Amino acid sequence: MSMAAACSSFPLLLPLSPAARARNGSRFRVVASASVGEAKKDKLHYGEEDKKVEEEELAAAPFGGLSVLYDDGFGTKSVKDYFAAAKEITKPDGGPPRWFCPAECGQPIEGSPVLMFLPGVDGTGMGLTLHQKPLGKVFEVRCLHIPVNDRTPFEGLVKFVETSVKHEHSLDPSTPIYLVGDSFGGCLALAVSARNPSIDLVLILINPATSYNKSQLQPFVPALEALPRDLHTTVPYILSLVMGDPVKMAMASIIEDLSPQQILNELSKSLTSMLPLLSDLSDILPKDTLLWKLELLKSGTAYANSRLHAVEAEVLVLASGKDNMLPSGSEADRLRKSLKNCSVRYFKDNGHTLLLEDGLNLLSVIKGASMYRRSNQHDFVTDYLPPTKSEFRQEFDRDSRLFSLATSPVLFSTLENGKIVRGLGGIPDKGPVLFVGYHMLMGLELGPLGEAFLREKNIIIRGMAHPILFTQRETPRQEMSRFDLLRIFGAVPVSPTNMYRLLSRKSFVLLYPGGAREALHRKGEEYKLYWPDQPEFVRMAARFDATIVPFGVVGEDDIAEVVLDYDDQMNIPFVQRWIESMNQGVTRLRTDTDGEVAKQDLYLPVLLPKVPGRFYYLFGKPFETRGMNILKDRESANKAYTMIKSETESLMSYLLKKREEDPYRNVVQRTIYQNSWGPSAKVPTFDP
Repeated sequence: MSMAAACSSFPLLLPLSPAARARNGSRFRVVASASVGEAKKDKLHYGEEDKKVEEEELAAAPFGGLSVLYDDGFGTKSVKDYFAAAKEITKPDGGPPRWFCPAECGQPIEGSPVLMFLPGVDGTGMGLTLHQKPLGKVFEVRCLHIPVNDRTPFEGLVKFVETSVKHEHSLDPSTPIYLVGDSFGGCLALAVSARNPSIDLVLILINPATSYNKSQLQPFVPALEALPRDLHTTVPYILSLVMGDPVKMAMASIIEDLSPQQILNELSKSLTSMLPLLSDLSDILPKDTLLWKLELLKSGTAYANSRLHAVEAEVLVLASGKDNMLPSGSEADRLRKSLKNCSVRYFKDNGHTLLLEDGLNLLSVIKGASMYRRSNQHDFVTDYLPPTKSEFRQEFDRDSRLFSLATSPVLFSTLENGKIVRGLGGIPDKGPVLFVGYHMLMGLELGPLGEAFLREKNIIIRGMAHPILFTQRETPRQEMSRFDLLRIFGAVPVSPTNMYRLLSRKSFVLLYPGGAREALHRKGEEYKLYWPDQPEFVRMAARFDATIVPFGVVGEDDIAEVVLDYDDQMNIPFVQRWIESMNQGVTRLRTDTDGEVAKQDLYLPVLLPKVPGRFYYLFGKPFETRGMNILKDRESANKAYTMIKSETESLMSYLLKKREEDPYRNVVQRTIYQNSWGPSAKVPTFDP
């Protein structure tokens, strides 16, 4: 393929040699014009004015130039695009393996790490087709292409990738390099990592082929070798039986949000239209190439498995539960135990071709596992990427839609003149802002609160959360959890340092002074504050002239009732031992040492669900710390703290009283209303 043809169609082919790579460095290190800081400043001439400018730039673009709910492009590509791109790039050109940068990736934000995609047996490098746009926003993406007629042995491919990795590392030793290995590419990634333990690598392995010796393909090899030439075209259809879930692949082709009936119609059309595409596999993987790739798999599996002990990299394994080609679930369990630093995310309903199937946004998985970083350690403040439109739709328009309909949250805020209005009109538009309030049972209020701020204000709330949410021990076959979603939507481990850094960047920060003691309260303790004695959050806010907004929320008693609380469970011997063991494990994670919060014990209350009532939120009048003598005068800080706590209690008392006037408090009345006016209609409530 010529360079002109490549540029006008799918990939942009890149030079292979390190020398050529260095000569064309500007082509790879493109910086988005909206990024913060256009060049690394000379430290010798970095003064107070530069620091002030940088702080202003950070406040204006706190996420490296990415806006909250930016369009990441996920869902605009389908499996059909993969086949079209793969067919185009597999045209024989007699060349060796090479890297290319998909034009779809665009320009990443400044400081983005390099991501090298290592393909499966197809060798096209087009396996990221559905994920190129999201990844291209925050990574410098390189894809490895192994031409269809290439016969480079496994060790030759390892050395080729290794040379590129070393070159990238020499250009920027302080930034990690990501190796995303799909199936066969997983063996390649592990091999390169084992040979380069001193280089900071992050491995993302998708159904890695390290279990090929147990593969369903093993008995297929002799039959393939004996297959008559006139039956070669049947190979793609045989392969399709073990490659991926056809329904999931077809669903990935349905781009727009549709009604259930429209989805069924589109799914039927997509399944039908995909059948002719299978014939393209005979061009991508002709018989001779497939046999060669299976030999590569065998040697690659042996090579990688013999060196697992030498892998020092951070590893995330994505495993499919319905992989008919490899035993990916059990292999993920084995790798998790064999590798020094390995996490797993399990997709029980997906097949082998996970990257081409519905239900996976690779960037979201990386973010949810706290695996995205720009330096040698993950930083929850500077490495945070804001949620995208596709992530918002997936969570709030699909996954949490039923909960939202069941609780029908109502939010009120208080204007400067003291008037209470429905909506968030009384919330400041610019930070830093610190929200402090009551933590409902099990944190049930978090989802609707975060959704409302994103929908109405386009603001991401950075919630200060218990450290156990970020260091919990993962279980075998760990699926994406609510913990992952909390990280995606802004949660940060609670600590004075993190709060300091967030407020310094003019963020909107959410703090629950009562912490786990409120969220895991006992029977009869609904709407009771368990705040510590020290007013430290007030002093921290005053340091940055932050606005403090107290808020109250009620409704947990309309959703569920605690039937077995901490005291009840401590009277059950085996449950008591489990609770004590769990709390011993999290003692080292506690960040406060004084007051009631330091003595909080974690447990899981047993709840009895109720017919859903309604959630009510009320944000009080913003409290300005600017101009107050809070930092120097502890008495003033104590008075402000007492006032904010008293205001929070008053807000809840107000809501408990006023909700009795709401004719739509019960889910039945709300359902009738929405059936009459449509599911998107805003259900009325009491007059504030």
